[in-house]
Amino acid sequence: MTMSRDERKYFGEHLRTLRTQQGMTQESLADKAKLHPTYIGGIERGERNIGIDNIFKIAEALGISPADLFLFTSKQVEK
Repeated sequence: MTMSRDERKYFGEHLRTLRTQQGMTQESLADKAKLHPTYIGGIERGERNIGIDNIFKIAEALGISPADLFLFTSKQVEK
């Protein structure tokens, strides 16, 4: 099963929600996760197909479980 553009968008919007709830900017998240800020922006816009290594880096930077990044539905994201 491959991730569709919509699923990447939902994932990215959920990531944005989690990041902003912690008061983090894309730049601060990128710095903590040792990733580039434009990569974080691309994920949040659903433009990037994120790999497992980067999922773990982002989760650690947010202080959450990698599984928490997938706890969303399209309805939650569309609020």
